[in-house]
Amino acid sequence: MRTLALEIASPKYAQIERERRWLVDPSRRPDLSQLPHILIEDRYIVGTRLRLRRTTSSATGVVTLKITKKYESDDPRARALVTTYLTVGEYDLFATLSACSLQKQRYSVDGFSLDRFAGTLAGLELAERECPDDMTLRALAAPDWVLREVTHEDCYTGGALATNGYPET
Repeated sequence: MRTLALEIASPKYAQIERERRWLVDPSRRPDLSQLPHILIEDRYIVGTRLRLRRTTSSATGVVTLKITKKYESDDPRARALVTTYLTVGEYDLFATLSACSLQKQRYSVDGFSLDRFAGTLAGLELAERECPDDMTLRALAAPDWVLREVTHEDCYTGGALATNGYPET
């Protein structure tokens, strides 16, 4: 009996997410106390590349539920991903699956998304920025309130943070 490999090189409905990430220096970043934010609750489903996400806007109270799959990539600055929005019932069903979780508050600062993590990751702050194309992404200057770029450090991905906790680097 022959077995088919189901690895997908370029998923049909995927979009390419082009982003870079930096470790933030909280002592140098702008004050966040008066800024609206999005509360993000992520569940990385064990044994998969699926992320279940609930977001809640501090400004409007609007809740969004979605599931995303990020595909492997040789370049961590450009990953194929597929996202679909969920009903409450669908979200609740996926939430029964075994997962590693994290929570963070996301702020918009100087055109960057700044994430302040909670729980066991409290104190960790990461900035990220998406760009529409590779040339713009590569030319992007880091804000002056970051310590260093961590785009190529897997330990700073959401799944790794949820599974392994605060990086030792």
